[in-house]
Amino acid sequence: MFSTKQLSEEQIATIKQWAEQGAQLAEIQRRMREEMELPVTYIDTRFVVLDLGITIIEEKTEEPVVEVEISPPTPTGETTVTMDSVALPGAIVSGRVVFSDGESGIWKLDQTGRPSLDPNTPGYQPSSEDIMEFQKQLRALVEASGL
Repeated sequence: MFSTKQLSEEQIATIKQWAEQGAQLAEIQRRMREEMELPVTYIDTRFVVLDLGITIIEEKTEEPVVEVEISPPTPTGETTVTMDSVALPGAIVSGRVVFSDGESGIWKLDQTGRPSLDPNTPGYQPSSEDIMEFQKQLRALVEASGL
């Protein structure tokens, strides 16, 4: 096992300089082996860095920016209701609804049979005609499923 006691003051200063220049552990290990001719392993290098209080500068990788173009809801003039093949957690049944004005959301019936609607647009309120059509289609879907 390698120890920092085996390093001279000059070697310590050099290792610190490498780290300040952005060298990562693997590069410091390589340079200690090649330039200083020290038989160090990766873990030895890690311990040396820790013992000397050297901070390794993390390389910043830029995350690719993904631009998603969200198109506004397209009014179809009719309300459509679909049911999920597997219900959402906490629901007996669940699915999606698209209202006549193109707005959509997720619906579910909980264990007590209470319906809930989570629109994609916060604060959205469907028209009373859309609500009645939604209820009509939802009732038909639930009855057809045998629940």
